[in-house]
Amino acid sequence: MPACFRRRSERNMYTFNSRVRYSEIGNDENLSMFGVINYFQDCSTFQSESLGLGIDALCERHRAWLLNSWQIDVLRYPALGEEIEIGTFPYDFKGFFGLRNFFIKSCQGETLIKANSVWVYVNTDTGHPARVLPEEAVVYGMEPKLDMEYRDRRMKLPEKLSEFAAMETFPVKRYHIDTNHHVNNSYYPLMAWEYLPEGFRCGRLQIEYKTAAVLGDHIHPYVLERNGAYWVVLADKEQNPYAVIRAEEK
Repeated sequence: MPACFRRRSERNMYTFNSRVRYSEIGNDENLSMFGVINYFQDCSTFQSESLGLGIDALCERHRAWLLNSWQIDVLRYPALGEEIEIGTFPYDFKGFFGLRNFFIKSCQGETLIKANSVWVYVNTDTGHPARVLPEEAVVYGMEPKLDMEYRDRRMKLPEKLSEFAAMETFPVKRYHIDTNHHVNNSYYPLMAWEYLPEGFRCGRLQIEYKTAAVLGDHIHPYVLERNGAYWVVLADKEQNPYAVIRAEEK
């Protein structure tokens, strides 16, 4: 562990330390948004595994946590080689929803990135949401939520999809698929990044996941710029969205 880090003692928070790798940066030598999302996804997975509620345990219960939405606010992107702390904690459980914050800090304690996320607890036999039982929630515990602006998880498109620019269709590839047998959450924003201007530096990213794309599907992208924000809708051939992405420049 780097000397500037101290082990956290919060009961309901999970943290791990890392150093920004070359494989995680963009052409500006800073951690990419794809890298940010992967760190956050890994952090929540590590917490679940450490509590005995990981992938295999959920599979035995015929349950899964599916990501419904992200809001990621960037104060500063960590640079190549920078030592960072990644953390997460739940702050509420409501019915079949789990609400979870994430953060990345420098080893001096500077908050670099904050995030809010909404997850849905699903019965994998039926595909329907399942209520989170009190005995399940208590294992995670909760912490007070981060001080940040909380946007609505449901995003209203600024225009009808017919007003968006339709881009070239592309297929879902095998490397997109995760253990849930659908496109991993982190790949949707990576797909959307293709349609942002060169040199775009994202200060706030919002993603609403609608329907999971699977191997054999084709992604139909639609792009629109409004008031400095870029909207990318990744949809099926009937224009039903798999994911809606909104990116504001830093």
